[in-house]
Amino acid sequence: MGKRVNVGLIGCGVVGQGVVRLIQAEADEIERKTGLRLEIARVADKDPAQARKAEVPEDRITTDAGQIFADPNISVVVELVGGTGIAKEFVLQALRSGKDVVTANKALLAKYGKEIYSTARSAGRCVAFEASCGGGIPLILPLRSGLIANRINAIYGILNGTCNYILTEMGQKGKSYAEALKEAQEAGFAELDPTLDVSGGDTAHKLVILASIAFACDVDIEQLHVEGIQHLDAEDLAAGRELGYVCKLLGIAARTSAGLSLRVHPAFVPMNHPLATTTGSFNAISVYGNWVGHTLFYGRGAGSKPTASAVVADIVEIGLGNAARTFEQVRMLNDVTEPPIYASMDNLQTRFYVRIMVADRPGVMAQITKVFGDRGISLRAVTQHEPHDGGPGATVSVVVLTHEAVEGSMRQALEEIAALADVRDKPVMIRLVEEHEEYTA
Repeated sequence: MGKRVNVGLIGCGVVGQGVVRLIQAEADEIERKTGLRLEIARVADKDPAQARKAEVPEDRITTDAGQIFADPNISVVVELVGGTGIAKEFVLQALRSGKDVVTANKALLAKYGKEIYSTARSAGRCVAFEASCGGGIPLILPLRSGLIANRINAIYGILNGTCNYILTEMGQKGKSYAEALKEAQEAGFAELDPTLDVSGGDTAHKLVILASIAFACDVDIEQLHVEGIQHLDAEDLAAGRELGYVCKLLGIAARTSAGLSLRVHPAFVPMNHPLATTTGSFNAISVYGNWVGHTLFYGRGAGSKPTASAVVADIVEIGLGNAARTFEQVRMLNDVTEPPIYASMDNLQTRFYVRIMVADRPGVMAQITKVFGDRGISLRAVTQHEPHDGGPGATVSVVVLTHEAVEGSMRQALEEIAALADVRDKPVMIRLVEEHEEYTA
């Protein structure tokens, strides 16, 4: 019998049941590889029926998490409750009780990571959280070890499977946002209330964690520019494909001369970029280091089995002693780092896709191009589609691609354009994201 690692699990929902089943199925293989014998010692859930679904023995099921904290034989607590309320109290209590903690809770770490890490250090314990970003995709460990010799220059990530599934259905099959969302919910890729996913909030939580580690700084989630996908139209995604682009919701963290640029928003990505070919519920994260160049991490970003895989990997790292050494020695978490200088979103320089619905009258395009010109925005291409309706003053769709322009100037130009008498609706703007420069000193 190898070294026993007794685990206390709090929260036995979909992911928690996956963790139990994985350990039940693979305990022998894990022991053969590592010399560790993982054991689910106790499961706490407000609904005991959840633990029974995973065939947890009755005498190991409780509704009282305090039994886990009080058990001296339990060395690792896995928090899978979710949210930032009671989950935070469970994590802090576990650490103060002398337990190491594994969590998949990205919202908790994005908001309270500094307090949690500091509490762990004071208690002489560690926190492992591979499953918080990218489901089963290894991301945290590579950033803290495999890429440690690099100065990370940028991260471009598809970090939410729900949004990626919806955008794939809209872009490839021409479905409306509402249709694609309904299908995602029916397929189990979207929650009944999908707000956190489609608003960009979930991606923002993950980006805060990844950026804090990658750039070794204390990132404040309030400094992120965050936009979701709920207002996107299949017409724009189709127009983008005609121009050679695929729409993705990206979490972007990049060094600039003005500071760290942190943003979440829909973006058009060139079809030849690896992120463009990431479809359905998959996630993909491009990381650019100054020595390694472009690395790509790809896989299942959510779900019971992939997330359980990452959770159990963290338990093993704790059992081997690797997690504690890394937590103590590697100075990359935001309780031991300083805040970065943030680059203003208004100063972002990129190319833009713009769609404007206008009356089909002479002189309208001259008015629009003048506004752009007055703001120093150079147009690369202008395409006018057939009228949406017939007769004098019919509405037509005008699609504009710009050369690189300043975000603040673009916003001002679009406000002026929206106020023109012959413009029928608020213009649509989607940023274009090109391949990041691979090597930067």
